[in-house]
Amino acid sequence: MNPFRTLESPIVGLPRANIDTDQIIPARFLTTTTREGLGRHAFHDWRYDEQGAPRADFVLNRPEHRDARILVAGRNFGCGSSREHAPWALLDAGIRVVISSEIADIFRNNALKNGLLPVVLPEAVVDTLLAQPGLRLQVDVAKRRVYWPDGEHVTFPIDAFAQTCLLEGVDELGYLRAQDAAITAFEERRHAA
Repeated sequence: MNPFRTLESPIVGLPRANIDTDQIIPARFLTTTTREGLGRHAFHDWRYDEQGAPRADFVLNRPEHRDARILVAGRNFGCGSSREHAPWALLDAGIRVVISSEIADIFRNNALKNGLLPVVLPEAVVDTLLAQPGLRLQVDVAKRRVYWPDGEHVTFPIDAFAQTCLLEGVDELGYLRAQDAAITAFEERRHAA
């Protein structure tokens, strides 16, 4: 995982509520334990027709959204079953931040553990963003802020440990491994006492 400090990107809007993990990555694509290649299956049943051809009307298939790394979605994003493949698919598709007024707890935890930043903002702010496709935002993980082009910003909540892991580019195990010297020193002091 790479350190995640700031990201500047146009947004892509998916103004649907209750987008569940089976819509993010359908169960039939959960046959792998690797992340690579899952991006082509993100929102598969919305992105492709029955013959597998891209649907021109689906927002992620539009050329103007090809470089978007910030997905803005309706409330209750990531509900449904727990599947780590959902954040894997979004990351592999190029999405690094998901903004919604409500993000399901299990999805949020899986996202943070894998380097995908879930940002919860007030519903009125999300509605404003959804009405401005292509708007360029900057996300600052250290400051916990989302900035508009004019400098206006809003603060978002994030667990301090998850924030540290994102900033350092490590998962929970990587964080613990980085503390090896301090853990060893503590154990040695404890055994000496």
